[in-house]
Amino acid sequence: MEISLDRLRDGEAGVVERLELEGPTKRRLIEMGITPGTRVRVLKRAPLGDPIEIFLRRYSLTLRAEDARRIFVRRLAA
Repeated sequence: MEISLDRLRDGEAGVVERLELEGPTKRRLIEMGITPGTRVRVLKRAPLGDPIEIFLRRYSLTLRAEDARRIFVRRLAA
């Protein structure tokens, strides 16, 4: 079952299924390695929930919650 990346809790992991973004934002995220089949793990969130820090491809990346809501993942079992 797909869920948006922002719905994963801190410490949870998932595999990117699709991106519902367009234009420069989609291109930028793809260039940073967020592509279908990529494993991502939520590290932590800022105190108010935005931004979200994720770990993928051996590095950390911080995303706006608005962008994370448009990235869909399949949750991985712990």
